[in-house]
Amino acid sequence: MSHEQRAAIIELMRSAPQSEDRTTAGQRASFDRQFKDRPLGAGVTSRATKLGGVDAIDITVDGGDRPGVILYLHGGGYVVGSANTGSILATALARRVGTPAVSLEYRLAPEHPFPAAVDDAYAAYRALLDGGTPASDIVLAGDSAGGGLVLALLLSARRDGLPLPAGAALFSPWTDLSLSGASMAHREHLDPIFDRAQVQWYADQYLAGQSPLDELVSPAFADLTGLPPLLIQVGSYEVLLDDSLRLAARAAESELDVRLEVVAGAPHVFQLLAGELEEADEALDRAGLFLSDQLVRYEAARQAS
Repeated sequence: MSHEQRAAIIELMRSAPQSEDRTTAGQRASFDRQFKDRPLGAGVTSRATKLGGVDAIDITVDGGDRPGVILYLHGGGYVVGSANTGSILATALARRVGTPAVSLEYRLAPEHPFPAAVDDAYAAYRALLDGGTPASDIVLAGDSAGGGLVLALLLSARRDGLPLPAGAALFSPWTDLSLSGASMAHREHLDPIFDRAQVQWYADQYLAGQSPLDELVSPAFADLTGLPPLLIQVGSYEVLLDDSLRLAARAAESELDVRLEVVAGAPHVFQLLAGELEEADEALDRAGLFLSDQLVRYEAARQAS
């Protein structure tokens, strides 16, 4: 897609009406108006379920019967969003990977601040393991706060000696709730969605006075040694750009297999623009291939043994 087309989409996003209601309820209603109950397309079956005592949505796509499962953690600054809104990208990945997906309804702040979301993600992952799904048949994915939550889940599982999943795909992950990245200022004039004050508001709701430097809050500062391969996708027009750049550097320093993709001129979680922005569809294709490759790698190792 041409630079002009990308610029036109960015301008539309900038000109879209913004909710003036800065209350939690107002922000949730605004987010739901944009993303809740979007059609998931033909050949998709979704049903409410529970995973580790946490509400979730099971998603299956026609022909998606290969071994494995995607555990998807939605974005929304730990304050807005739901398993329903997460189903959009969970379904897009399920189509490409060929496995079922589960979109998790983890608890939200400010009613349930840190570490409630981490506890729920951990409980869901533990339930998959306890239910007989090998860790090597599980891949994780998440966007924005959900991307940070994926990392917090991995760190928690490593801490407790649980087997780790085959890999994880992170879309514009929020990995530094101290907001110390230079892009928080340097990209503010480019970002059509967020400014520093908005991001700080979400951080304050989730932290509720706790330190933003806890590694389960801000995994950009964590020792990532031993975690599975990571794919990180981010747009260059994001105040959170440095959250991905520094995470990738941290992963490399921790000797992880890590792939970083920066898409020029793209906004936060641009994958949600699939069908409108070619780069979004292409990024989802690459993410699906990455997750598939991780599952295949472990399957090949099992067969060889």
